[in-house]
Amino acid sequence: MPEIKVTPLGAGQDVGRSCILVSIAGKNVMLDCGMHMGYNDDRRFPDFSYITQNGRLTDFLDCVIISHFHLDHCGALPYFSEMVGYDGPIYMTHPTKAICPILLEDYRKITVDKKGETNFFTSQMIKDCMKKVVAVHLHQTVQVDEELEIKAYYAGHVLGAAMFQIKVGCESVVYTGDYNMTPDRHLGAAWLDKCRPDLLISESTYATTIRDSKRCRERDFLKKVHETVERGGKVRKERKEVKMLKNEEKQIVINAERMNLKAPIYFSTGLTEKANHYYKLFITWTNQKIRKTFVQRNMFEFKHIKAFDRAFADNPGPMVVFATPGMLHAGQSLQIFRKWAGNEKNMVIMPGYCVQGTVGHKILSGQRKLEMEGRQILEVKLQVEHMPFN
Repeated sequence: MPEIKVTPLGAGQDVGRSCILVSIAGKNVMLDCGMHMGYNDDRRFPDFSYITQNGRLTDFLDCVIISHFHLDHCGALPYFSEMVGYDGPIYMTHPTKAICPILLEDYRKITVDKKGETNFFTSQMIKDCMKKVVAVHLHQTVQVDEELEIKAYYAGHVLGAAMFQIKVGCESVVYTGDYNMTPDRHLGAAWLDKCRPDLLISESTYATTIRDSKRCRERDFLKKVHETVERGGKVRKERKEVKMLKNEEKQIVINAERMNLKAPIYFSTGLTEKANHYYKLFITWTNQKIRKTFVQRNMFEFKHIKAFDRAFADNPGPMVVFATPGMLHAGQSLQIFRKWAGNEKNMVIMPGYCVQGTVGHKILSGQRKLEMEGRQILEVKLQVEHMPFN
C-alpha cells in the first residue's frame, strides 16, 4: 500500500475544529479548517504550529478543501489565511462559498463586537479570505496542479455539503466531512461513484449511536412540544446556523395549521431568511420532490411562522421559538435561554451534538447551576431534552 500520512490538526478524538492534513505522494492537502465552540482563546483554532514549522505555508500546502459551511468545519479559515499566512487555493462548492462568509461574519459580530474578544479575524479578513476561494461543481474533476486532482460528491448533510476524492496518480483518499445516508424533506442522500480509495476518512460523531426511526423521533418531539404548550410553557429549540425547516420543525408547522396550535411559532430572523434565499437559489441541490413542487408552490414559506424579536421573549403565555446559534454558546439563542431557564414550565430542546465547554453541553450533562458572564449564577429549572435528529 502506498504511504499516506494523516495528521489531525483538530478534531483528533474530539468534536470541533475539524482540520486534517493529508500527505499523499508528495502533496499536502488540508481537509477542513474549523473552529471549536467550547473555547474562547487560541484553542478555538486548530494547532497550525505543526505546519508553520515547514517554512512558507503556501509552498508547503498544495490546497485547502472545505466540506461545508458549518463553523466547526470552516470557522478558522480567515484566521488561517489572513493571520497565519496561507495564500494558496481554497476549494468548496458554490453554495458553501455563498453561505460561509455570512456565518463567519455573524459569529465575528458575536465574538468581537458583543463579547470584545481579541486575536480574532476582522470583516475585511473574511472578504479577503473568500477571494482566495475557488468554487467547484459536483462531479467536476479539478486539476489543482499537474499531478493533484480533486472531485466533489453530494454529501446530503446541509446545502452545499460535499465529500471529496483526492487523487495523485493511482493513489487516492476519500474525505466525507459530515454526510447523511438518509434523504430528508429537503436534501437527498449522500452518494459517490464506485471507487476503491487507498484511504477513507469518515465523520464518526454518531458512529456508535443507534436511534429510533425518524418517524418515532418526530412523534416524540411533537408530543413534548404540545405538552409544554398546554401547560403554558415556552419551547426553545436550537437551530444550527443557516438551515431550512428541518423535518421535525416542519411537522410543528404542519400540525399548527391542522390542529390550531394555541401558541405562536417564531424563527430567529436574519439567518433563517437567508436560508430561504439560498435554498431557492440553489434549488438543484435539494431533493427531487422539492424541485418538482417548487414550480407550483414555494415549499419554503409557511403562514404560521413569524419573525422573532428579542422583546417577545418576555411575552406572557406559551410560544415556540427556533433560534440560532446552536449549542447555546452565544447570541439570541443564549439570551432566550437565560430568560426562560428559571421557569419549570418551559423546555429547551437540544437536537444535536454539543461540544464540551458550551452551555448546551453543560445542561445536557446535568448541570443545573451555571456560572455565566460576570460570575452570575443561573439556576436552570426548565425541562432539558436531548433529541438528536441529524
